[in-house]
Amino acid sequence: MNSLKIRRTAIAVAAAALLPFSLAACSDSGDTEAAPPPAAGEAAKTGGGTPAGDSMTGDQPFGPACAGVPKEGAGSFAGMAKDPVATAASNNPALSTLVAAVKQAGLVDTLNNAKDITVFAPTNDAFAKIPKADLDKVLADKATLTKILTYHVVGQKLTPEQLENGSFETLQKGTVTTKGSGEAYKVNGTSNVVCGDVKTANANVYIVDTVLMPK
Repeated sequence: MNSLKIRRTAIAVAAAALLPFSLAACSDSGDTEAAPPPAAGEAAKTGGGTPAGDSMTGDQPFGPACAGVPKEGAGSFAGMAKDPVATAASNNPALSTLVAAVKQAGLVDTLNNAKDITVFAPTNDAFAKIPKADLDKVLADKATLTKILTYHVVGQKLTPEQLENGSFETLQKGTVTTKGSGEAYKVNGTSNVVCGDVKTANANVYIVDTVLMPK
């Protein structure tokens, strides 16, 4: 009888001793399963932000003269991208002399209807480097004017990478050479690209600071 009582007492004591450990184990297990995964959520946000950042880089107009391009409207980069090249140039105030020359030579439709071309577009300041008497003489001679203007056009869309060390046939059948890297390029060794990789509906445009003369 006494031995049975002692055995029951021992079992009760052991159960009382083990109970806290059992509760603690159950509590730890519940916490682990219910814990939210904030780290994974944060990682997903970070991972999603990186590609978005990368997509904003690259393929954009570059050069000091790009700052003078209107921010909005038909003459802006976004506006020019919607129009064929002669129309797009007519909306850029810095290219008004070039546009007048293109009209004088009757090349508006030729340029607008061409597919996948590159135009090296001289600024007004580029034309201003030519003595006025000489410029007036060229503008009055349609054949000569056409040769000069078509010498500024290449029959393919050129990327900045292709300009690093390039030689390209023009619509005038002459050749232009290009050298440079990054955001600094020269055409024929003398004319600087001052705003490059400007997109129009049918052309890539590189605005230059010197009129190119056929060789």
